Amino acid sequence: MPQPTALCVYCGSNSGKHPEYVESARVFGTAMAQRDIALVYGGGKVGLMGTVADAVLAAGGKVVGVIPRQLVEREVAHPGVTEMHVVETMHQRKTRMYELSDAFVALPGGFGTMDEMFEMLTWAQLGLHKYPCAFFDVRGYYTPLRAMMDHMVDEGFVRTEQRESIWFGDNMEQLFDWMSHYQGSYAPKWIDSRSVEA
Repeated sequence: MPQPTALCVYCGSNSGKHPEYVESARVFGTAMAQRDIALVYGGGKVGLMGTVADAVLAAGGKVVGVIPRQLVEREVAHPGVTEMHVVETMHQRKTRMYELSDAFVALPGGFGTMDEMFEMLTWAQLGLHKYPCAFFDVRGYYTPLRAMMDHMVDEGFVRTEQRESIWFGDNMEQLFDWMSHYQGSYAPKWIDSRSVEA
């Protein structure tokens, strides 16, 4: 596929304990704007979410936020985004972010980041989309998750092709290059006939 036009970035509404997380989010957002890639994200102005959005905006890029109504006050909806979509539920949020995007990247984050990214990985596994999905591994944050995914393959719960379609790394230039050359592929989810019968 060509370079993404709208990149969905999942990341924390907190900033984390280490300044590298914030700095990496700032650099990542700036790089997106320089490449004319719009940001689709959770709509908040706090934590890494706010850092990425601020960086894209400061560099002249487009920012599209999607936030559930009940979180507008809790996450403090960003007042300066290009577009803000207010939805009613978290399920609607994830679906709308997917509809607006053609690639997905997770920066460091917590349960919400994992929930959102793993839904996109599951949809890819089921053949519902063929967009690139990547983990930007700042400070080795996602190293344990990468090992867990490899373990899933070793234990027969995930196909090798599905695991190999997910990018992990800390080199931003390599990430953008990988997304630009990504060839979506679909490997049937089922490991064996017993899975189908179950």
